[in-house]
Amino acid sequence: MFIWLKKCFFCGSSEVVRNGLRGRIQRYKCKSCGRRFDGGLRRDKFQVITDYIEGKQTREQLAQKYGVSVRTISRDLEGMRYVQKISKDKQVIIQMDTTYWGRDFGLMVIKDAYRNKILWRKYVKYETTADYIEGVDRLKEHGFKIYGVVIDGMRGLAESLKVYPVQHCQFHQMMTVRHYLTKNPDLDASKALLTLVNSMTKMDKESFVGAFEEWHDKYKVVLNERVHDKRMKTPPYMRPKLRSAYLSVKRNMKRLWTFYDYKDRIIPNTNNGLEGIFSDIKSKVRVHSGLTREHRKLLIDEYVSRHY
Repeated sequence: MFIWLKKCFFCGSSEVVRNGLRGRIQRYKCKSCGRRFDGGLRRDKFQVITDYIEGKQTREQLAQKYGVSVRTISRDLEGMRYVQKISKDKQVIIQMDTTYWGRDFGLMVIKDAYRNKILWRKYVKYETTADYIEGVDRLKEHGFKIYGVVIDGMRGLAESLKVYPVQHCQFHQMMTVRHYLTKNPDLDASKALLTLVNSMTKMDKESFVGAFEEWHDKYKVVLNERVHDKRMKTPPYMRPKLRSAYLSVKRNMKRLWTFYDYKDRIIPNTNNGLEGIFSDIKSKVRVHSGLTREHRKLLIDEYVSRHY
């Protein structure tokens, strides 16, 4: 898209007068800022950025569309200047998690659970409790009142946020158990535990806790069986992955049902809303493969500021 300049190219003032020619191109002078510029058709740089962010067009495609070089398009895109907006809704339930591109480039996000707004974000190399606490403290500094937190189960994070009702994401718990047991375990005890955990979101707290205790009573011999080796004073457990899956659920049991215990606050039982945002952002970044890390940050910042 091209626009015809009727205002100052630099300050936007409409107080412009003709100021000679450059070849056959009319020159203008702005009475407000005193700067001179060429008239005629110019690229709308905002539209270039919009095509890049929203239209899934690469720099090469934009260069062909606007009849300029790829380097010129790159200079236009360097004009992306996102504005971090502070939400006016101060009473929130927050979701927090981190997504990664590769092993050492991650985007940590804290989101309003029900208004679909990203309240705070930070680029990190890896997740740390300190970074999450930094984000929570920043929200408190801006006057936010937090009524609940949904986390992915990072070790130590729940303890650091214990002043709030903390909900352990049930979906992440299901993925943890599936990681230990695989999708198709051979052992009957593993099959039963996997089926039970996969049904978690369809059950109430009492039903799940009761079924989990019944599972333990039925398979505790299998769960606690050790390697038969008299040479070892304390032989290892025969099925360590089954024990890890069991202990993970047992350790997180209380926080898996925070949403059930605080029904008046309507806390989500999963982080799926945040995972949807991560998928959306990644689909946009995927179109522009080969970006440097700094250009990737510019793209993400601009997209987030427009949509979240």
